Amino acid sequence: MRRAAAADHALGLVLLLFVEPGTVLVAPTFHGSLTPLQLRSYPCFRGQTSRVCTLPRVFDPDVSIPTERLTLRPFGLQDAARIRAIVKSDARFLPPGAPDRVAGVPAWLARGVHELRRSGQGVHLAMIDADGLVVGAISLFKTSWSAGTTEVGYGVHPLYRDRGFATEALRALVAWTFETTGLRRIDLTAGIGNLASLRVAQKAGFTWEGVLRAAVLDDDGPHDLVMFGLLRGDRRVPSDTLPRTELRTERLLLRPPAPDDVPDLAATAADPVTQARTGVPRGYTEEHAREFVDFCERTRIRGAGIAWTAVDRDTGRYAATVDLRDVDWSHRTAEIGYMTAPWVRGRGYAGEAVLAIARWLFDRHGFHRLELRASVRNTASQRVAEKAGFVREGVARASLGGDDLVVYSLIPSDLA
Repeated sequence: MRRAAAADHALGLVLLLFVEPGTVLVAPTFHGSLTPLQLRSYPCFRGQTSRVCTLPRVFDPDVSIPTERLTLRPFGLQDAARIRAIVKSDARFLPPGAPDRVAGVPAWLARGVHELRRSGQGVHLAMIDADGLVVGAISLFKTSWSAGTTEVGYGVHPLYRDRGFATEALRALVAWTFETTGLRRIDLTAGIGNLASLRVAQKAGFTWEGVLRAAVLDDDGPHDLVMFGLLRGDRRVPSDTLPRTELRTERLLLRPPAPDDVPDLAATAADPVTQARTGVPRGYTEEHAREFVDFCERTRIRGAGIAWTAVDRDTGRYAATVDLRDVDWSHRTAEIGYMTAPWVRGRGYAGEAVLAIARWLFDRHGFHRLELRASVRNTASQRVAEKAGFVREGVARASLGGDDLVVYSLIPSDLA
């Protein structure tokens, strides 16, 4: 028996010479006797042709992915002049490991930029425009073939931003990845303050899955990361959001909140009347205001709401902030809130803005109900609601920090 077992073991060692490259063979633990060398069971991936299941190969070194305006392909020596110019200009968008000196460009293009692909853990691709110029980069990395997952990252040359190139490239790379590999999930992380990258992920159909708190450490301290994910079976269409829109009324321009609003926004929120009648943070500062501006856009990207700054068209000065929140896309309902600058109170600006937004929400986006809540002590806000046509429905007891709130609603027929 021992002689037969030894023969089987020897045969297993000989067979090893004829197994395809990439096959994983595992020798079992010996417990006093020899047993044949065995194949570990690995998941079969798309395109698998061998009868023996093998690990997938590295990403295709000759990949070329056409999009409407771009071609995604590996970096090459033909890009040397362009990469030298990029390095000289100190434009920061190339993949990690890119040279910071012109002298390092040839070696990086010949070897360095391809090491990720050779390792099997990812691939760096250049975004090439119609003129043959490198205008961006997009990469897959942290690839786990056994788990079927990878992560994507991207960057666009500063002179070519705001043209939709990142979204276009991301959609194309996602489609190629799912069509040509067995990977089942693509991760995407972006700094919580990187609003442009958050918008790209949303437009490409990724799902906002959560926030990793203090996940990265930069020179100015720790920062949160937003985690997005896309599965093979996902629809790959943008989630529902309300579009960034400017609205005009007789006296107001309603536009997205901007950094220039911070001083007046902070002064309005810190005003004693605002502090007494709303739920804004106590001791409101300009730092709160800056965070609020970014928060408004993150909320919009998630599809949970949208905000406007109301500006007096005659003076150009900040007059109010109006926002939609708790947006329910299934039932097409939302809540509206506002705060008015102390220097324009009593002029009817809040009601004018609320009515314009309500009509936009009903007429352009098919919403069925808009809700407004105001403290029972905030009679001024109640007057705004009633002048705008809202119907009082009741009182929500102890609803805001222990205060009772009057509940109003507006439906399309109220404006007929």
